[in-house]
Amino acid sequence: MNELIIEKSAKTPFINFDAQSGILKIIGRSIPENPEEFYTNLFIWTKEYFNKPQNETLVHVQLEYINSGSSKFILEFFQLIQLYKGKGMNCKINWHYEEDDEAVLELGKHYQSIIDVPFKLIELY
Repeated sequence: MNELIIEKSAKTPFINFDAQSGILKIIGRSIPENPEEFYTNLFIWTKEYFNKPQNETLVHVQLEYINSGSSKFILEFFQLIQLYKGKGMNCKINWHYEEDDEAVLELGKHYQSIIDVPFKLIELY
């Protein structure tokens, strides 16, 4: 299975989903005009990946800004990860946030409270 790599733009994050390592990264700003169109590709790749996943799947999310439309799709993405964890897959989520970014930290805490996947909040200095 091929990696999913989407270069970042002014409005979309860098995506690097690596099936060989089981590491899925979302990094940057997420304010796309059409978040459904952007995130649908991630969902399709992830569903295919979980047909033959690695022993551990590690999701790294490091967003400096996220709009409400994107936050809905990030939640759906986490729910997809939760679905596969519920089927016995070993999945973990790391939510990275800047030390003074209360909004991103609070959003991470919100996701952590509703997603049944090991979810670590990681402060960046």
